[in-house]
Amino acid sequence: MSNPLAITLPTSRLSPVLPTVPVDLFATRHAARSCSRWFHPLRAAMAVLACAGFVQAATAQTPRPINPGTSVTESPLDDARATGANAASPADADADANGFGARQKALDTRSEENNYRYAVKQHDCYNDFFVNHCLNAARAAKRDVSQEIRKQQLALDDEQRLQHAQQRDQQTALKRAQYEADAPQRATTEKASAESFAEKQRQNALSEAQRTAEAPQRAQNQAAYDRKQADYQKKLDDAAARGAQDARDRDAKAERYEAKQRDAAEHQAEVQARQKEAAVKQQQRAQQEAADRAHQEQLKQQQQQQSK
Repeated sequence: MSNPLAITLPTSRLSPVLPTVPVDLFATRHAARSCSRWFHPLRAAMAVLACAGFVQAATAQTPRPINPGTSVTESPLDDARATGANAASPADADADANGFGARQKALDTRSEENNYRYAVKQHDCYNDFFVNHCLNAARAAKRDVSQEIRKQQLALDDEQRLQHAQQRDQQTALKRAQYEADAPQRATTEKASAESFAEKQRQNALSEAQRTAEAPQRAQNQAAYDRKQADYQKKLDDAAARGAQDARDRDAKAERYEAKQRDAAEHQAEVQARQKEAAVKQQQRAQQEAADRAHQEQLKQQQQQQSK
């Protein structure tokens, strides 16, 4: 569970270049007084030189004015812890017999508080004169607390792994005990299964012996069936052959009938042609006879007229 911290911190308050304005008099005097307290009067000459360099470095690190927009908003950790405690269910509290959940929550809270204190200290360092020294001290304090939290976290993880291993061993022991307790029932079941398998094997052997004894009869039955099938197939083949022959005979009869019909039609046409020709000849003969009779009558009339 993490607590959101609205932190807006500047990356640096130091000027990227040397200041062009006059050096802060207060900072120079403060550095000089510090140097005078640090060094023995017998080493005054060396102290003056060292303080001169120190003052120059201090003036180079003169901080800029604090930006009013920079702010650190603190979110109370107690409220967050109370919310997490209320969200935990009674079942989880009963299950966590060794307090692993509470200890883990305490470590998480300490880690969040450590990060929060470091953020606040980092922000406050930019208001101090020695910014880098303050930041290094804040990082060192945060690192020490983080290492302590890390040690406790590793110890807690080891305890949890140990408990899980013990629980796993207990479950394995329970399963082994249950397996041993079920051994008589399992032996009875296996014995019944073996007897059932043996009975099935005996039944299969009897069935195989019966099939072997019935093999000659099955062979005879198969031979009789094959003969019946052969006879039936022969009858089918003969019927098919007779059908084909009958079809050929019908085709031949049809062809002969058609030939007779053609011959009859041709004979009828010839008869009709001869009858027409005979009728024409008879008509011609009748006309010739009529002409002859008319000529004879005419000759008779002429002779009668001449005789008168």
